[in-house]
Amino acid sequence: MFLASGNPFINAYLQSDWFGRGVFVALFLLSMISWVVILYRVWIFFNASRLSRDLMAQFSEKEPLNLQFQRPLSGRFLECSHPFFEIYKAFKKKALSILNRNMADREGSPYFSQSDLELLEAQLEVSKEVQVKLLEKHLFVLPIVMTLGPFLGLLGTVWGILMTFSEMQVRTQGVASTHLLAGISLALAATVIGLMVAIPALIGFHYLKHKLRESRKEMEEFSFLLLSSLEFRYPDLSKTREAVFSKI
Repeated sequence: MFLASGNPFINAYLQSDWFGRGVFVALFLLSMISWVVILYRVWIFFNASRLSRDLMAQFSEKEPLNLQFQRPLSGRFLECSHPFFEIYKAFKKKALSILNRNMADREGSPYFSQSDLELLEAQLEVSKEVQVKLLEKHLFVLPIVMTLGPFLGLLGTVWGILMTFSEMQVRTQGVASTHLLAGISLALAATVIGLMVAIPALIGFHYLKHKLRESRKEMEEFSFLLLSSLEFRYPDLSKTREAVFSKI
């Protein structure tokens, strides 16, 4: 139906001059870019959520540093974000480094002091922000499309009206002109297409921002789980003994 000869948008494009056709092409490119960003980011959020659930299913609070999780391989052009894996990998590397240092300084059972936990918390915050930035990558394109689409449509509308009045001045009175109708067609079609480009971008942007807020909340909960599990599994017994002796 869209490609039918009676389609008003195709007719408006074919009857337009070079400038009007340029507006149509620009709107079409904006629409394509918008849909590519929306669909790709939705795919990213879907796979990131699925992979994070897989990692959580293997995570044990009793042994927080013993998780051996292999990140699935991905293609070069379809790199899928895995926030939980990246957060856990950086957390585990830092935690093992601190653990080895503490065991070397104080012979006995491994432990994490309060300052160690604060350092790990800072590490988790950095890792979380890095993953958030990766998840919101390219989202800035959608506000640009939301703003530029209606303005391009308005430009096409004004240009079509200008064409119409120009034809009305040069044509004899009472004589119909295809150029006159082309200007009106361009004016109306450009407005409609501009809105058709902006509305999906608006909906997609707010949906993806909602998914980003959900992902951020899940990463915060995962970070808290890592810290609390580590504190429970490797307590600083020397502090506990000091507190007991101070009460005697």
